[in-house]
Amino acid sequence: MVTQPQISFGTDGWRAVVADDFTYANVRAVTQAVAQYLAAAPPEGRVVVGHDTRFSAELFAREVARVLAANSRHVLLSDRPSPTQVSAWLVVDQKALGGVVVTASHNPPEFNGLKYKPDYGGSASPEVTTKLEQELALVLNNDSVRTMTIDEAIEQGLVELIDPRPSYRGQIGRLIDLGAIKRAGLSILHDPMYGSGSGYVADLLEGGETQVTELHAERNPGFGGLHPEPIPPNTDQAAAVLRAGGFDLGIVNDGDADRVGIFDEKGNFVDQLEVATLLLWHLCENQGLRGPVVRSLTMTRRLDILGKRYGCDVEELPVGFKYLGTRMREVDALFAAEESGGFGFRGHIPERDGILSGLFFAEMIVKSGTALSQIRQEVAELVGPHAYARRDHRLPREGYQAARERLIERMEKDPFQQVGQDRITKTRSDDGFKYWLGEDSWVLVRMSGTEPLMRVYCESTTPERVQDLLDTFEGELGVPGGADVRHG
Repeated sequence: MVTQPQISFGTDGWRAVVADDFTYANVRAVTQAVAQYLAAAPPEGRVVVGHDTRFSAELFAREVARVLAANSRHVLLSDRPSPTQVSAWLVVDQKALGGVVVTASHNPPEFNGLKYKPDYGGSASPEVTTKLEQELALVLNNDSVRTMTIDEAIEQGLVELIDPRPSYRGQIGRLIDLGAIKRAGLSILHDPMYGSGSGYVADLLEGGETQVTELHAERNPGFGGLHPEPIPPNTDQAAAVLRAGGFDLGIVNDGDADRVGIFDEKGNFVDQLEVATLLLWHLCENQGLRGPVVRSLTMTRRLDILGKRYGCDVEELPVGFKYLGTRMREVDALFAAEESGGFGFRGHIPERDGILSGLFFAEMIVKSGTALSQIRQEVAELVGPHAYARRDHRLPREGYQAARERLIERMEKDPFQQVGQDRITKTRSDDGFKYWLGEDSWVLVRMSGTEPLMRVYCESTTPERVQDLLDTFEGELGVPGGADVRHG
């Protein structure tokens, strides 16, 4: 009998520490659960398998492929590391049943994980992940993993190696004016943070006057000591290069390139809430598009202001593209945004795409005919003053779930009525605890679903007020000591 590991699907798949819970045996068990979930699908249905640049990611991907093959599934196995959204688009383009991507996204280097992408190429909905967990319980209880060697699977035609890039190139060319960007003669710095986005921006923009310079483009499973999340201080090296001058735009992607960080031509970091605001402005103002907008509860109220300006209904949802992507499909949303730098676009997959998001900024500069710093100033005048910060408190992995439950119990038992001297005017508690302090400020405490972190957020009108509110809120929460990482 296989020992029962602790495997659950968080806001975006299963993630765990390599050689602790993320093992070949557990990867095979989760894959068997996927195979059983797909058992009722047509036998000719195919499954895409992709991977990022993390430690032994391609070997874990082969384990996934050989379990699926042993369950009589035809597998399209990526022949190289690729961004998660590239594999997700391949699912749609190849009309596959679904896809499995070996990645831990922006988590620290010691993590890896599996993301399951259904036939529509987006994050698995809560209903799908629940069914996968039910199948996994059966697999573990019955020790019922099927396998065959990868060589046998290839020889029998059950596993086919595939280059995912041509399909993705074609899709991006339909969504964005690559020709205009190539002719513009921009100078772009792209930092893939040693991850699977390496080469993608340069590949999509080659053959014109625009030049792309890459930083941290080589494969490094340890991410060069960086945390592969595209926010300061992880982006400090990119900022230093940009501040030396000579660039029009900086694009930084996380480990699997589904998230984006942006710098203007002066080397100033554009926080993810402002990135979302600028993207929605570009879609509405420069492209003339309209439609519903969905955003996570950690995302900026400035989207609501722009929504009113352009006639776009804006809806707030829990964190995770398993919620945003599902709603995108239901209402044909123009745009989806989450605070962690993940953005989705109508006409594409209902999923984050950090490469496309970065390219939209290049298109924004070209179509506006002005520098990004000037665009930022103009849009800020439309939406009003804004400041934001997030503090991350890392907790021990052992006992994290109990700490999470204690926080929920305490907040429900003794609800906050005010934060410092600010009266709470509205509360949301279905994904963490969010408190509005009038029309222009809010605070939120939320326990991560993918790593042992307590995150405390605030948006208000000035940086000083944001920090004061965070200090007060953390004091009333009883958060010990300072944050491990501060953003904003």
